[in-house]
Amino acid sequence: MDFTSNPCSYFTKGTIKASTLSLSVLVVIEMLNALNAISEDNSLLTMSPFVNPYLLLAISASIGLHIMIVYVPFMATIFGIAPMNTYEWILVMAFSSPVIIVDELLKIVGRSMNETELKERLAKKKI
Repeated sequence: MDFTSNPCSYFTKGTIKASTLSLSVLVVIEMLNALNAISEDNSLLTMSPFVNPYLLLAISASIGLHIMIVYVPFMATIFGIAPMNTYEWILVMAFSSPVIIVDELLKIVGRSMNETELKERLAKKKI
C-alpha cells in the first residue's frame, strides 16, 4: 500500500490490513498452542500430533473458517478485514511460530525440574 499520495488513507485501508494481520496472527498462534498442548511435558518432536486426530480436525476446521472469512468478500466485510497475499501469510507465520519454540523451551525446563524433584524424593526415601 502506498500512502504517499494520501497519507490519511492509512486510517481506512491501513487499519483494515492491520486488523487482518493481527487477527490472523492470533488465530495461528492459538492453533499452534493447541498443538503444543498435546503433551504437557513431551516435545512435539517426540510426540506425534496424530495421537489426537480430533484436535487436528478442529485445528483444520478453525484455519479453514479463518481462510473463509479472509477471502470470501461478504464475510470479510462483516469482520472488517481484507484478503492477504503470500508475503503477508509469511509474516503471519513468522510472528506466530515462536510460540512453538517458547513452549518447547518451557517443556525442557519443566522436564529438568521434574527430574531434579524426582531425584530429591528418591534420595530422601533411601535415607
